[in-house]
Amino acid sequence: MYTDREDCFYYLTVTNENYPMPAAPGDIDDDILAGMYRYLQVGEPQTPQVTLLASGAILNEAVGGARLLADRFGIASEVWSVTSWSELRRDALAVERWNLLHPQARPRAPRFTRNLATGGGPIVAASDYLKAVPDTLARWAPRRMQVLGTDGFGRSDTREALRDFFEVDARHIAFAAVAELHREGTLAAADVERARDEFGIDPDRPDPACC
Repeated sequence: MYTDREDCFYYLTVTNENYPMPAAPGDIDDDILAGMYRYLQVGEPQTPQVTLLASGAILNEAVGGARLLADRFGIASEVWSVTSWSELRRDALAVERWNLLHPQARPRAPRFTRNLATGGGPIVAASDYLKAVPDTLARWAPRRMQVLGTDGFGRSDTREALRDFFEVDARHIAFAAVAELHREGTLAAADVERARDEFGIDPDRPDPACC
């Protein structure tokens, strides 16, 4: 920063979970800095499909959710790693401002919208931040977006128990995807009930934001 006279700052996020970092899927340096990159495709895209977005360690939960969807329901998933919700929002706001000031020009689309425009099915965004963080991008989503986050009071427990409590683990991500496919008319209500039972989700459990 000092040598190159960069007008910026860097920060490191330290978490309490160690896991192997996978190899980068291609030349994605620019995408990482811009806020998101396509991580992997699980299942055949021509089957019912959803788009899963996740950040940080919750990306592993999204991949687990994608595996559950493919193995138990034959649902494909396009999984995206979100490296910065805030950077994506800054880009979207800048594009929105440009469009406002250039009414006769062809409107531009935010990176978030462009990246997800060719995907299929509803979007499920999961994060260990509050829901409000990914929800700041919902208005630029090209399709309906369901957001999962850690609203509520924390618990001193295992990671598995915490993610189940806040409903951001692989089972809840997969269940949200099935429910959203039902909402858009692709799956039947019976499929949602089956997913709820198979994933062991109690429909009468307290809302983590209120307990």
